[in-house]
Amino acid sequence: MGYCPQQDALDEFLTGWEHLRYYCTLRGVPNSCISQVAGDLVRRLHLEAHVDKLVATYSGGTKRKLSTALALLGRPDLLLLDEPSSGMDPCSKRFLWDAIRQEVRQGCAVVLTSHSMEECQALCTRLAIMVNGSFRCLGSPQHLKSRFGDGYTVKIWLCKETSPHSVVSDCLKLHFPGIQFKGQRLNLLEYHVPKQWECLADLFRVLEGNKTFLSIQRYSINQTTLEQVFINFVTEQQKASPCTRAPSTGCHQPDHLPI
Repeated sequence: MGYCPQQDALDEFLTGWEHLRYYCTLRGVPNSCISQVAGDLVRRLHLEAHVDKLVATYSGGTKRKLSTALALLGRPDLLLLDEPSSGMDPCSKRFLWDAIRQEVRQGCAVVLTSHSMEECQALCTRLAIMVNGSFRCLGSPQHLKSRFGDGYTVKIWLCKETSPHSVVSDCLKLHFPGIQFKGQRLNLLEYHVPKQWECLADLFRVLEGNKTFLSIQRYSINQTTLEQVFINFVTEQQKASPCTRAPSTGCHQPDHLPI
């Protein structure tokens, strides 16, 4: 089993190489294979520029990469990762996700906790969301979006010379009374269609039928994102327990657990 704790368990007076060699020995990696095994993880997680330096000089994201590399040593059958990408830049996250996917393809079971919906979408086959220490839902990302989503997001790009957005809003509200105007950026209008009007056929029919009249250049209809589902649960938790607004009190935000 490999484990990456939320708080890095690293010795600041050792280098990255020294950590890797030490943990390889603990894992039972033969001495003749340590350089190859450690070097492979260094390359996969792009630690080359830091591995010869003391951990005390590492940034938070680099420490997370080293902690994950230590968890991956020995090709474990089960990998437990607690916020592995915390503090990493987007490029480093991609390398980390690729390394995790590679372990999964080789038969490793991975359980991780994360507050990053992008990470969950990239890695999850199943998600669980916890609220106040209790599981509230469990299923695939698509299942959670379909069951706990809050409708659709509609984006409309207007032609350059067009009438004010109020004309578009009035037309949409005529067919979908609960629709909400979220804002405008240049010629882009954004609306939220609540769950009671969650009918793709009706949305497409209205938009296509009024495309010329409303001077619509193009439009897109997107399902509720995992981020929005997560925010809904966070809001519910904050209403139930106001102390969640102050993380230092020890209350926990919902965790997503890809299984």
